Amino acid sequence: MRGEEGSNAAAVTAGSGLEADDGALLQAASRGDASSFSRIVERHYDIVHRVTWRITSGHPDLEDIVQDAFLRLWKDPLQVREPGALRAWLLRVASNLAIDRSRRRPTVDIDEIPEPAAAGADALERAIASNAATEVERAIARLPDRQRLALTLVHFEGQGNIEAAATMEISVEALESLLARARRTLKASFRDRWQGIVEDLNRARE
Repeated sequence: MRGEEGSNAAAVTAGSGLEADDGALLQAASRGDASSFSRIVERHYDIVHRVTWRITSGHPDLEDIVQDAFLRLWKDPLQVREPGALRAWLLRVASNLAIDRSRRRPTVDIDEIPEPAAAGADALERAIASNAATEVERAIARLPDRQRLALTLVHFEGQGNIEAAATMEISVEALESLLARARRTLKASFRDRWQGIVEDLNRARE
């Protein structure tokens, strides 16, 4: 048993780069190596969680959705045939699960989330920025599911158009169309207040 674990570890470290490591981890996980699968979860959990959270806008089943996506991978790790596509596969599965559940059950009302207490000039600046961010989050939550996913991948996760299109399994042109419609909707939501909203958000990053 110890020798098998050692060979698994050697296989994982032998590759170079994220794709090589994911490939070795997937192979080991397919042989029932739970520690290798745990490393897959550690490596990709945060981004899957972030994207799912934004797509669902606070869905009460958020954790279940993320766990379900990883569980589907655990049942058959080799269904991901290209190691470099693992992250995209997880995001696609999680987003599809999230979209399906969000259509069937209500999301958390963002208006019920208490605003942070503020005191002093710096705290006031933070409160203004926080309120602006909340307004943007509300507007994003009202976007159609696929527009919201495209916006999340490109603008919040920093994926390029080609990578985001591959994640969603659509053409780059289709992705750009989704992004353009999402941006138009957001700008229309704020009309002449759009520039002020952007300035408020920028304050939070200073």
